[in-house]
Amino acid sequence: MNQHAGRGERYLTVELSRIHLLRGGKRILRDLRWRIRPGQRWILRGDNGAGKTQLLKLIAGDVWPQPRDGTRRNYRWRHQLYTEPQGVKEEIAYVGAERQDRYEHYGWDLRVTEIVGTGIERSDVPLRALSAAERSHVARLLRRVGIESLARRRFLTLSQGERRLVLLARALAWRPALLLLDEPLNGLDQRHRGRMLAAIGSLRHWALPWVYVTHRIEELPAGVTHQARLLGGQLRTGLWRPSRPRRPSTVAVRKTSLLPGARATRARRLIVLHGASIWRDGARVLHRLTLTISTGDCWIVHGPIGSGKSTLLAALHGNHGVAAGGTIWRLGQGSGAALSEFQRRTGYVAPELQAALPRQLSALEAVVAGSRGAFGLDGAVRSLEHRVALRALRGVGAATLASRRLSELSYGQARRVLFARALVRRPDILLFDEPYVGLDALNRARLGALVNRIATDNHAVVIACHHRDEWPRCATHELELRRGVARYCGPLREPPVPAGAPRR
Repeated sequence: MNQHAGRGERYLTVELSRIHLLRGGKRILRDLRWRIRPGQRWILRGDNGAGKTQLLKLIAGDVWPQPRDGTRRNYRWRHQLYTEPQGVKEEIAYVGAERQDRYEHYGWDLRVTEIVGTGIERSDVPLRALSAAERSHVARLLRRVGIESLARRRFLTLSQGERRLVLLARALAWRPALLLLDEPLNGLDQRHRGRMLAAIGSLRHWALPWVYVTHRIEELPAGVTHQARLLGGQLRTGLWRPSRPRRPSTVAVRKTSLLPGARATRARRLIVLHGASIWRDGARVLHRLTLTISTGDCWIVHGPIGSGKSTLLAALHGNHGVAAGGTIWRLGQGSGAALSEFQRRTGYVAPELQAALPRQLSALEAVVAGSRGAFGLDGAVRSLEHRVALRALRGVGAATLASRRLSELSYGQARRVLFARALVRRPDILLFDEPYVGLDALNRARLGALVNRIATDNHAVVIACHHRDEWPRCATHELELRRGVARYCGPLREPPVPAGAPRR
């Protein structure tokens, strides 16, 4: 098919003019103007909280602009003009963290083939059985993004990266007239980032317009034509001109009493796994894993998507049990003590936790709930709790978000709140599952520096991440997982490369 054929029929043109958007009384977008045409492939950038996700949701028809004279949100499709999203909303496919979290929130634990099939039907859940031809089409899409082996797996048993690839296949099954991609590489290892970029880049042979949001300018699909940047609620647009990515600057972390560094002279064992296997959905995810985590340790867990990293961290936290024949011992959990007693001394940051928190809570209330070991609040916030929670938010640079609801925050802003929630009780051990997902370069550097300081203050840290530039500088141990088996477990073989450091 010729790239230019049928542009005015098959694909959407979006025209935004004088768009103003308020969220929680805060102006997110002001006097925004933008035109997206068939054949254009946009990179959209901006700091955390700039409004990128809200802008995509506005284009998709999920949020509404503030009514004002001259405000226009027009869609042109099949030679017709639509002044509202109704009529074209189903022609827009969206891939992003918030859409992905809906499956966790509503418990939609469908098989992968069924979820991709809902893209054909353009529905959230299956409405009918797929035909043989449709099943073959779904199988081709799964091969295209490299996850054909997951076809029979249930969605909620997958890693975050695997889920993201499933939703890309679903979006391609949708055959959209406009594709919106909000940080699509989050949670992917290097191999699958390449597959995702290749799948998106192959769309350049069509006139399908897409908008691609990213915080990592070094990871872009082929065929970008235009760029846009949100700054202060306004949009700056232009033709794409690639530039060399700048290395993140070194960020100093202000000393606070968030986690005081009283260094012990003797390490304490906190968790011991021996021959531990973990099963999910009838499949063994981790196989006979043995390790010991003590105070002063900083463990890096890495491996391909689906290798068991998230399952391991969730098991350490107590969310999954160990199969018969293996054991897990946690400090303070013996003699009939409840698991909650151990969890009170544990800070946990994971995408599933962020998705599960009640969206109506304010940032400060979410941190207070964490200090109580709960998801929600069962009583008024006391003055001491308010002070402690505000100190935790201040420690991660999120004090200005204290009164805002989680539903009003960007994914990156909510991730900083999750950090504060994990740190508020001054835990002995911190479990970080892809902690920097959704963060811009500055906040990755700030929180990375904070994690390094915590790890040297005689607390135990276990961090799972795909990007080597996110490894803590003071890492002491490395665990590589492949298909649930530990390939290496022990002291770090070589010092990690700090963020921004030149590579040999």
